[in-house]
Amino acid sequence: MCSSGFRSYLLFFSLLLAFATPTIAQQQSAPNLDSLKFLGVYIIPLNFVYNNTIVGGLSGIDYDTASKLYYIISDDRSDKNPARFYEARISFTEKGIDSFRFVGVKNMLQPNGAVYPNSKQDPYHTPDPEAMRYDPISKELVWSSEGERIVNADYTVLEDPTVIGISTSGKFIDSFLIPPNLVMQAVEKGPRQNAVFEGLSFADNYKTLFVSVEEPLYEDGPRADITDNNTYTRILKFNMDSKKTIAQYAYKISPIPFPANPPGAFKMNGIPDILTIGHNKLLLIERSYSTGRLGCSIRLFIVDLNKATDISDIPSLSKPDKSFIPASKKLLLDMKSLGIYIDNIEGVTFGPKLPNGHKTLLFIADNNFSIFQKTELLLFEVK
Repeated sequence: MCSSGFRSYLLFFSLLLAFATPTIAQQQSAPNLDSLKFLGVYIIPLNFVYNNTIVGGLSGIDYDTASKLYYIISDDRSDKNPARFYEARISFTEKGIDSFRFVGVKNMLQPNGAVYPNSKQDPYHTPDPEAMRYDPISKELVWSSEGERIVNADYTVLEDPTVIGISTSGKFIDSFLIPPNLVMQAVEKGPRQNAVFEGLSFADNYKTLFVSVEEPLYEDGPRADITDNNTYTRILKFNMDSKKTIAQYAYKISPIPFPANPPGAFKMNGIPDILTIGHNKLLLIERSYSTGRLGCSIRLFIVDLNKATDISDIPSLSKPDKSFIPASKKLLLDMKSLGIYIDNIEGVTFGPKLPNGHKTLLFIADNNFSIFQKTELLLFEVK
């Protein structure tokens, strides 16, 4: 039997632990990614209809461990249906994905509570949704839009890229302060069209947020090519309290693996998503497409920012002296080694653990609402 004094001490000590020890939801896992084992692929049918919306353009995915719910954003620019995200349940084993089902769909709302317009209704406020992440501490979502840049002789649309906080019901909460070098401009300075905020990932136990820029800013140099032309883009780090950037880092994009056919046709390589795997470390996707080839080239890299220079005050990354240290990168997986068709992978998230205790990685492909592409879910075991 405990004395009253000892009982009081135990109560005090228990309360102290309760307040001093972070909850499970506040702790981000940092798995050691040595290798990945492919477990299987699942295809969502083209133009599948859920709750009177056309499913497609799925470009970002995140997993809430507590509710076992996946949040999946569509990059529909309010064209087929107003800008939205889906909620889904996915079950799988070591043998692959057993089932996939949507359980909800919600619109991302403007500050005035209205749905976003499409480009015919209001081209200056039409979103281009790309990524979405869930914060288990605030129980809120953040999502990114690439904005718009159309500059021609008789028509100009400049809409800045954004990172926006919303409730899980889609209601606008706040927006992040975008640094001046990421503001859209009519001259060839700042972001390129459709090449801005594609990747998001919380870090530092949800106190910061990494945001990746898909391709180089105009002043940072040329877009990627089939030869190494020193293509550098930027990874931004935001403070979640102030909603302001606290650092920017340079990342060198790999050359495009295959030439376009015919020569001169469209080809590209950029960053569609990132995922925190430790302090200032990211799993980063490079997604490349070359006209004349089916599918995309997808390469996964382990990226370390710990020794990289904060380039916030460096206006251009194309200077010959290269007065900065870029992020280091190491190839983890080239998906061509899987021997299967790989489409336009744009999102990645950690999923629940397998029965053997290993974590899972789930990738999602954006089909662009096209009959020539597939909405794929690729499941991997983290070894």
